[in-house]
Amino acid sequence: MSRLQSAATRSALAEKFGRSGVCTLALCATLFAGSAAPAFAQDKIINLKISLWVPPAHPLVPATQAWAADIEKASGGTIKATVFPSEQLGKAFDHYDMARDGIADVTYVNPGYQPGRFPVVAAGQIPFVFGDGKMGTLAVDEWYRKYAPAEMKDTKFCFAFIHDPGALHGKKKILLPSDLNGVKVRPAQSTIAEMVKLLGGNNVQASAPESRDALERGVADEIAFPWGSIFLFGIDKVVKYHMDVPLYTTVFTYNVNLNTYNSMSTAQKKVLDDHCTPEWAAKVSDPWTDFEAAGRVKMKALPDHEVYKLTDDQLSQWKTAIKPLHASWAEAVKRAGGDPAKIDADLQAAIKKHGAGL
Repeated sequence: MSRLQSAATRSALAEKFGRSGVCTLALCATLFAGSAAPAFAQDKIINLKISLWVPPAHPLVPATQAWAADIEKASGGTIKATVFPSEQLGKAFDHYDMARDGIADVTYVNPGYQPGRFPVVAAGQIPFVFGDGKMGTLAVDEWYRKYAPAEMKDTKFCFAFIHDPGALHGKKKILLPSDLNGVKVRPAQSTIAEMVKLLGGNNVQASAPESRDALERGVADEIAFPWGSIFLFGIDKVVKYHMDVPLYTTVFTYNVNLNTYNSMSTAQKKVLDDHCTPEWAAKVSDPWTDFEAAGRVKMKALPDHEVYKLTDDQLSQWKTAIKPLHASWAEAVKRAGGDPAKIDADLQAAIKKHGAGL
């Protein structure tokens, strides 16, 4: 600022506030100068380690990088981040504990990888609940945001989302619930594992990156998986039959290490809070939803794969067969001290509000 501009500014301040003393004018000038400085000028630099267990080609990776870049911009460059895909910092099954223990600052969590640990969120994993990935993400985030602080209390919950509904893919054509009897299935999450057991199948525990190998070696015969990811993880090379029905979704969360969050300034916390919203849950997950939906179209065009519908009667048999899953979910919530009727009513209200059901 030039001397002439500086003198004019002091004159304007004196005109506005009166000549009540040099100290008051000096204070006004100081406040005026300070107002032009960013709120983050004195904040320490925070370097976030964001851990994802999907490969770099997965849509979540660039979407998360864009999310991190927006956080850096909004924080005036004081919150920087590096995204680590492909289980570089730890196994997929461990990502909640990695956020809790500070191995990473932000992690991508599949709560269903740990059966019984997060009973409330498992309501979003019961078969035939969601029919749409994008609307389902808005519904599940709105619903779970109220319950996450208690169920995931040793991390800071950021947001929740689902993928586009997945189905059964495998070496055998599965039409009826009874067809799973004796079949080895890699489940997508704990509720699907319970379904497999209920129907007489055998569960094969494998994370998404490990699944192709399990199928290729004959350790598993079938897999519950979303459509685009079948190609991303190379599973299309080892399966042939694909049930074209929105069988299930998996609920995912982004979780933040509490020490990292608590070490932030008030302004930095607000930036992160502003990026842990339903809107950002959608921005991060919508590209993945589009990717998975496109996978179904791609699969239908392949001559050496069979994508098949279920008849109304077959679908009715599936819906009847999985009813015990809701009862067991309710019991698990009760054991954890929750009210399953209230929790389910809240979920159904959110699904209805966003048009996310079947």
